[in-house]
Amino acid sequence: MQNKSNEKIDISIIVPVYKEENNIRPFLERMEKTLRSITDPYEIIFCLDPSPDCTKEVIIDEINRNSNIKLIVFSRRFGQPAATMAGILMCQGNNCVVIDVDLQDPPELIKDMYAKLLEGYEVVYAKRRSRNGETLFKRIIAAVGYYAINKLADVQIPRNTGDFRIMSRKVVEELRRLSETHGFLRGMVAYVGFRQTFVEYDRDERAFGWGKYNRFTGSLKIGFNGLVGFSSRPLQLMSLAGAMAAGFSFFLGAWYVFQKVIGMNLTPGLSTTVLVVTFFAGVQLLSLGLIGEYIGRIYDEVKHRPMYIIEKKVNF
Repeated sequence: MQNKSNEKIDISIIVPVYKEENNIRPFLERMEKTLRSITDPYEIIFCLDPSPDCTKEVIIDEINRNSNIKLIVFSRRFGQPAATMAGILMCQGNNCVVIDVDLQDPPELIKDMYAKLLEGYEVVYAKRRSRNGETLFKRIIAAVGYYAINKLADVQIPRNTGDFRIMSRKVVEELRRLSETHGFLRGMVAYVGFRQTFVEYDRDERAFGWGKYNRFTGSLKIGFNGLVGFSSRPLQLMSLAGAMAAGFSFFLGAWYVFQKVIGMNLTPGLSTTVLVVTFFAGVQLLSLGLIGEYIGRIYDEVKHRPMYIIEKKVNF
């Protein structure tokens, strides 16, 4: 077993996992080889939502082989954003890397990202040139989501990026100060600022299985958290929509008055009535739903509940 516990850790690797027993060993084989070519010691922190498979047992076996590996087990499934933030807040390295275990994001790219960090950048994120293994529908959702967030949000989030990035200790300490519970890492890192750059790469298909995190509904939820958590402009757009709807009703009323004045025979107004009622009802429900999303997030924040609860820590 390797043991570097008395030396300062240079790089911490944060890996959120859930039902990934087949990916752990292939991931570690490539990751350890990459890290040994960059620095030693290091730490690899697996953040595990309780899994029905043998993911936990596989990780513990690997800890017995390599003491640089650590494990956080949560009391229940809190989701990828919370798992990622737990690892970031508990890491000890001078630099912190967030990466998935499925090998879509190549561990070998960390070497190039680390070199950029040494040039004076505080954040280096991986930007995808291609997205192998992803459906056209998911690519469209991602493109539309990034476009909407960058148009409406108060911070700019680079397109074609995920959570795969390396951050300096300075950025990690600033993330500690943020108290949001949504855990939208891309937005939080953009909000923190500092010098940031990117390294491009071609994203591979998953090594084994399919994604347990961030499937269709998960991606929508994370994207919506990014939009609502970093912008109040959707509320402003609803105000604009309300003004436009009021203007539409005014001009519609004026048109009926004009028809009456010039002596035109007014046609039966059932279809117009239905159109107007449904139009206003739709605007009102959309506005109420959006306001509800903001109020729901305010409710989550004021409760001050923890983002995650840890059941067990191994090798800390």
